[in-house]
Amino acid sequence: MAGRAARLVLLAGAAAVASGSQGDREPVYRDCVLQCEERNCSGGALKHFRSRQPIYMSLAGWTCPDDCKYECMWVTVGLYLQEGHKVPQFHGKVSLNAWFWSTVFHTRDTDLTEKMDYFCASTVILHSVYLCCVRTVGLQRPAVASAFRALLLLMLTAHISYLSLIRFDYGYNLAANVAIGLVNMVWWLAWCLRNQRRLPHVRKCVAVVLLLQGLSLLELLDFPPLFWVLDAHAIWHISTIPVHILFFSFLEDDSLYLLKESEAKFKLD
Repeated sequence: MAGRAARLVLLAGAAAVASGSQGDREPVYRDCVLQCEERNCSGGALKHFRSRQPIYMSLAGWTCPDDCKYECMWVTVGLYLQEGHKVPQFHGKVSLNAWFWSTVFHTRDTDLTEKMDYFCASTVILHSVYLCCVRTVGLQRPAVASAFRALLLLMLTAHISYLSLIRFDYGYNLAANVAIGLVNMVWWLAWCLRNQRRLPHVRKCVAVVLLLQGLSLLELLDFPPLFWVLDAHAIWHISTIPVHILFFSFLEDDSLYLLKESEAKFKLD
């Protein structure tokens, strides 16, 4: 036990300079996975595993090595807690979240589903910036919005190409999304504050932008899952549901305003 404790302390100190997640780099975890696979993932033991595996896990492609990784994750978590250390993160995440590709990713964690989850998240952020451009500039200058759309598509292509073909860098991906998110926030808020007297409904947009930025801290601040189920990422997804309802209300009010404005110009013409 003393030897394990010493290794845990050394790994905890080295984690700050290591790339990747601390938990799956822990020797205790790796030894546990290796022994589990040797014991359960071949011959008669593998047949026994497959015979007792629930059908939904089989359909999701859950394999014996995956099961070993999952079981050994909890063994390692128990050791960390026993020695008084914080719960480490495994494979970059520890729980479930929502939305389609995020649900697929956490249902079946593969290289493809992970990339789709990250790439779709980046696409959503860039699309929000594009919508902001269309609403604030594009209605008067469609050519500007079209050029900006081409720029965003180029940026997305370069971003995905780098992560897919060169290196899947989690730190870079996080920094890029945070940077675009800040641009999105500043742009929307500047437009809302400039038009709040003329367009009272933009207060809903301000609330949405500030709430999403505040809730995004859950993506940056990590903590062990509540009840070993709800981690920061899962809570973030749950908490954004009512925010999107508010944003739809803003879009509805803004669309009605633009419709009335268009009708008024048509009558004047």
